[in-house]
Amino acid sequence: MTCFLAGVVLAYLIGAFPTGYIFGTIIKGIDIREHGSGNVGATNVYRTVGKMAGITVFVIDFLKGLVAVTLIPFCIVKFCSETGGSLHGFQYILLGISAIFGHVWTIFLKFKGGKGVATTAGVITGLAPVIFAICFSVWIIVFLIWRYVSLASIIAAMLLPIVAVLTGKSLGFVIFCSCMAILAVYFHRTNIKRLLQGNEKKLVK
Repeated sequence: MTCFLAGVVLAYLIGAFPTGYIFGTIIKGIDIREHGSGNVGATNVYRTVGKMAGITVFVIDFLKGLVAVTLIPFCIVKFCSETGGSLHGFQYILLGISAIFGHVWTIFLKFKGGKGVATTAGVITGLAPVIFAICFSVWIIVFLIWRYVSLASIIAAMLLPIVAVLTGKSLGFVIFCSCMAILAVYFHRTNIKRLLQGNEKKLVK
């Protein structure tokens, strides 16, 4: 149990790594929280710091979630005899949640991080790649039609629990996906307001 709890803490710290903030500071010498939307996520970095910086931030934030549910469990099972050689499904989910919470509520930025989209995508990829593939395909379609990252992210997130049910995932995983969908909508509430008012900015015009 001690080993797993250490893994949960490590997953949180990896998720808490403030990628967008660091890129803004190193590349442009700015606090990304004081520019654009004020968010430390990849989209704001893309708009404020630059295209390659935004893409790189997304990839790193994605990997944070993926590592939390693949590499960390592997190390726990390999080096901790107390696990009995395997982890339960809910333990993988807890590690993923820790990474997502770390990104959203990062200890390095006074518990104010990003919206968790990229990190959640990494977690879903590691736990259920088919679900990720379906939701990401929908994300691409929505984005190509309307060019709103926020709208694509919201719709893809809302699809998570639906696809989880349709693909026969466990009740625990469906609940996890439902919670992530609710959080995604909550963290995008200002984007939803701007979408309804017609003031949301497109990533590419």
